[in-house]
Amino acid sequence: MLSDIDISRRAELQPIEAIAQQFGILPSELIAYGAYKAKVNLDIKQRLADNRDGKLVIVTAVTPTPFGEGKTVTSIGLTQGLQAIGQRACACIRQPSMGPVFGIKGGAAGGGLAQVVPMESLNLHLTGDIHAVTSAHNLAAAAIDARLYHEHRLGAEAFAVQSGLTPLNIDASRIAWRRVVDQNERSLRHIRVGLGANVPNALGNGPEHDSGFDISAASELMAILALSRDLQDMRQRIGRIVLAHNTAGEVITAEDLGVAGAMTVIMSEAIAPTLMQTLSGAPCLIHAGPFANIAHGNSSIIADDIALKLADIVVTEGGFGSDMGFEKYCNIKARQAGKTPDAAVIVVTVKALKSHAEACQSDTSESAKLAAGFDNLRWHINNVAQYGVPVVVAINRFQSDTLEELTWLREQVMAQGVFGCEVCDAFTQGSQGAQALAEVVVQATEAPNQFRFLYPLEQSIEAKLMTIAEAGYGASGIQLSAKAQAQLVHLKRHGFEHLPICVAKTPLSISHDPKLKGVPKGFELPISELKVSAGAGFITALVGQVMTMPGLGIRPGYLNIDINQHNEIVGLA
Repeated sequence: MLSDIDISRRAELQPIEAIAQQFGILPSELIAYGAYKAKVNLDIKQRLADNRDGKLVIVTAVTPTPFGEGKTVTSIGLTQGLQAIGQRACACIRQPSMGPVFGIKGGAAGGGLAQVVPMESLNLHLTGDIHAVTSAHNLAAAAIDARLYHEHRLGAEAFAVQSGLTPLNIDASRIAWRRVVDQNERSLRHIRVGLGANVPNALGNGPEHDSGFDISAASELMAILALSRDLQDMRQRIGRIVLAHNTAGEVITAEDLGVAGAMTVIMSEAIAPTLMQTLSGAPCLIHAGPFANIAHGNSSIIADDIALKLADIVVTEGGFGSDMGFEKYCNIKARQAGKTPDAAVIVVTVKALKSHAEACQSDTSESAKLAAGFDNLRWHINNVAQYGVPVVVAINRFQSDTLEELTWLREQVMAQGVFGCEVCDAFTQGSQGAQALAEVVVQATEAPNQFRFLYPLEQSIEAKLMTIAEAGYGASGIQLSAKAQAQLVHLKRHGFEHLPICVAKTPLSISHDPKLKGVPKGFELPISELKVSAGAGFITALVGQVMTMPGLGIRPGYLNIDINQHNEIVGLA
């Protein structure tokens, strides 16, 4: 079989205007970026306001393994399969970060015959939204340090006279806003800024203080982009961002600093989703890219809103396993969007379950490993089912899977009381390989739906954390560090207790420990920090050793990427 990039390059693509027209988007509502991608103007929302909403399907997965479960392949394949059986379907996915593209994970366009194309365009820059997030975020960081410098240099009274601004009295030890870059760079996790005391002025480039970098996908601005309803909503959210604290311990927002308007201007074009196409010509809206291990892990509300007004069924996905992006979709995004899932699809592979059979010896039979690893899938089925939505399991077939394994797995899945289970061959067969799955998913969206949140917002922060730990992960309780306990008091004092919780933890285990495979039990969830994302509208709980800035591995993906003699990109996966 050809590589993903070769399949993408050989595909006969339709002009993006044709994809838009078939989907019901007017030429005046498009801003073309070349022949095969275009921004969709938000004016379309007003025109479609009276349209009935379609059904929403969220694709999630078992706990990730190094083999890759094919969640995006299944999402794109399902969209293509729905189109093939006569459904008006659209996929809504996140924009890939270049950190994983050049690191270990690779691109996020799907693969095989279930791709968004052209895949190199999706994986590299797209329409510049992540760059806009990066630039707006770093403007705020520069504004904080500039204000800190001038107030210290002049003193509060002289600063007020010369600038006409009210002094903010920023506490340099309590600046909450770090910098961001869209690459994996562990050496930037912790830095010190303002160095240069030997420069001929009293403060040099200071005052000196500790800072650091996160990856751009972890910026609160990325979460805001994904959760905003329109440009005015985004402007208000950016104004609420907590950037720092003053010497009296009070919060300083982007509005207080006077930088919120300029940040919004930088992101004013990023507010519009990008329209692309799958290999079968189905529409796909790409917008925002928050990671699910350190953010809420879902594409934008705006993209969903537009797609739901035009499609019978919209397929979106939550990052990583159901304990990550799916949980956060239900408890964060669904609350703000006012739209809950009509059905959920859990992606699993035979390989993944065998890798979760940690207790098995190396000489154990393959069937025994599959049976032992099934506990992980059973846990995810029960986890999704507790939200009250119909559950469909998609077995993403690998070439090494045997008929006996697939038959056994499907029988075991159906015994769990799910709505349906089908083998998906979208990777090798495209639309045809996902039609059986599509048929079952359509039926699931029409089944009774009793969606419920995991916790009410009225609960205390501690109670919400406990609920997520116990009901969301199967933990026996939580442990708050001394730092987290102090932050808890601060969050309550400033009125943030009503917000939902976004847990930042490893995606490689249901627990906080990536070494614990299968279904860990009897562990306590160690919460190291609590941070407010007031603009995005949630509290982030950092668990264990989770990093908000990934590092490059020993053999990064960029080693394979180059330009050949025909000026074509090679090695992009």
